[in-house]
Amino acid sequence: MEGQESIFEYMYRDGGNFKTFGQLRLTGWDEQADAKIRLCLEVDGQFVAEQIGVPSLCREHWEAVEDGPSDLDHAFHEFVCLRQPKEAEGDLPVWGRLDAMLARMEGAARQWDVRLSPNCDL
Repeated sequence: MEGQESIFEYMYRDGGNFKTFGQLRLTGWDEQADAKIRLCLEVDGQFVAEQIGVPSLCREHWEAVEDGPSDLDHAFHEFVCLRQPKEAEGDLPVWGRLDAMLARMEGAARQWDVRLSPNCDL
């Protein structure tokens, strides 16, 4: 629907279960979009951020855990949900369009290529 927005929530979780969360504000809303995204993902909602142009959370993660890349790191991020924004999130800059995000997800559906992430060799 025109004039509405979405929040794409995702996270990076390392092998030690330490998590770093991210959000992207998208223009557009579709009641079915969350389900459509989930159909595209690997087991446990995983995707390769770099493959669809989503900002990687790895650097922020390493800063938060005060460590650099290690054997706990990998190429996957996890989708949390797609939802409508809360009023307080109005300051979050618009990252892109929901329809474009859906198209990138559907283009990569179940064909995620970890080699596109710099973390694939960690």
